[in-house]
Amino acid sequence: MLLESRRDVGVPELTARVVRASFPKGTLAIRVREALGPLFEDDSFAEAFPARGRPAVSPGALALVSVLQYAEGHTDRQAADQVRARMDWKFLLGLELDDPGFDFSVLSDFRARLIEHGLEEKVLDLILERVSGLGLLRSGGRQRTDSTHVLAAVRTLNRMEFVGETLRAALEALAAAAPDWLSPLVTAEWVKRYGARIDSYRFPKGENVRQEWAEQVGRDGFTVLEEAFAPDAPGWLREIPAVQVLRRAWVEQYHRDGEGVRWREAKDLPPGRRRLASPYDPDTRYGVKRGSGWCGYKTHLSETCEPDTPHMITHVVTTDATVGDAEVTEAVHQGLAARELLPDEHAVDAGYVTAAHVVSARDDHKIHLLGPVGLDTVHERHEGAHIAQSAFSVDWDGRKVTCPRGAASVSWSDQRKPGGTPITRVHFALQDCDPCPLRSQCTKAANGKYGRTLTLLPREQQQVLEQRRIEQQTEEWKARYDIRAGVEGTISQAVRRTGIRRTRYTGLPKTHLGNVLTATAINIIRLDAWLNDTPLGKTRISHPAALDPAA
Repeated sequence: MLLESRRDVGVPELTARVVRASFPKGTLAIRVREALGPLFEDDSFAEAFPARGRPAVSPGALALVSVLQYAEGHTDRQAADQVRARMDWKFLLGLELDDPGFDFSVLSDFRARLIEHGLEEKVLDLILERVSGLGLLRSGGRQRTDSTHVLAAVRTLNRMEFVGETLRAALEALAAAAPDWLSPLVTAEWVKRYGARIDSYRFPKGENVRQEWAEQVGRDGFTVLEEAFAPDAPGWLREIPAVQVLRRAWVEQYHRDGEGVRWREAKDLPPGRRRLASPYDPDTRYGVKRGSGWCGYKTHLSETCEPDTPHMITHVVTTDATVGDAEVTEAVHQGLAARELLPDEHAVDAGYVTAAHVVSARDDHKIHLLGPVGLDTVHERHEGAHIAQSAFSVDWDGRKVTCPRGAASVSWSDQRKPGGTPITRVHFALQDCDPCPLRSQCTKAANGKYGRTLTLLPREQQQVLEQRRIEQQTEEWKARYDIRAGVEGTISQAVRRTGIRRTRYTGLPKTHLGNVLTATAINIIRLDAWLNDTPLGKTRISHPAALDPAA
């Protein structure tokens, strides 16, 4: 498919005259074109198209249609119909009124090309560059970040459903690709067991019977794998994606020994981050947050929050559902640095903040990371008053700690957590802690040679942690941190306008591209509102809360 760059020469005269007469107050598409002109040039996507082949549909137009598609919630087919039928879209794209548009399948091909050539972020980059050119976006200032769950485009399956559906998917693929090869393996029992979608309500009743069913599925799956990987089997069979998923799933869910095929116990399963959750989307994982579980992904949105400029989404990170917020903090800062949009202050919730993050944000990126750190957890083991870690005096150079009663530590040991984080363990002697009148408020240690034990982070991190714990109790800090709550409105807008909590596609790369298109669509909507002096929406509260005299 050859890219023939098409230079935008403006809106055709007839299109402009008819559209302005039909929409005197304009629409989103009309106002964006009039305020910003052509948004995406074909040359920006040139590397995604070869130098030879038939002429391609304008990639700049396809990028713009993809963004409008998310702004208005259309499917590919509906978006292609809008290009043919709507005058305001033709106005935005600079098309004649009789332009026939393109087939809807071109949009899917365009997204695949963006992913293949690493251009998923391109549309967002171009919009941010345009907004920067208008003087409405710059580095520094304040930004905020938060995440939301994204449901995968697959069902959530329990273990028995998962193994049954995984084998059924492999049989479906093999039956279509190599029916003559598969036919000798298929029995009447297999047709009965795997002929229809696997649902839990079809399972036999009783735990023992269900276990036997699961182990029978395991034996059937191993039969297919042994035949597919036999020396005389066609080599391409094992390259079928569904067969590869089957092989991986069976390693995770079953093991074989002298007694045959057995269902793995929960303690023998791989951790959730490494374990498949669906045979139809190998990238999706099952995650849990605050007691709620979902099968899918998480997306993290960062936005500016200055009062004198529109709130633009500046960065998007998409992960599987098991990745914690703290693992994304540095990735957000690196992404903003690459766009030259690092803030002076970055407001986040507690999930994104550790002492190490506060230090690295300050030292590596000159960012003040504004978010609450974890409190001293010693209180969880004590009822009533307790002596927190901050009450102890630490002599870092002398490698000693002194308790509030003046006793010195007897042990200082540099260690590492299983994840590699360096820590220091400090112990106090039991003979010092036993007679202490504050013992009940300090430690419950009863056996061994040590009394109270402290765990310290590296010196700089520990000092930052203690300082932040003090700061976040002040009213001044709380008032400054209030700005973080505004990002919830951005997530709400993305949910209502684009349906961001349910991905349209399978696979992490496609889901991330969809999230980037969502962010770009939100930015265009917000920029249009800003240029037309549309006020920000007010925070919605319930009717009873509105009656609160203290509000």
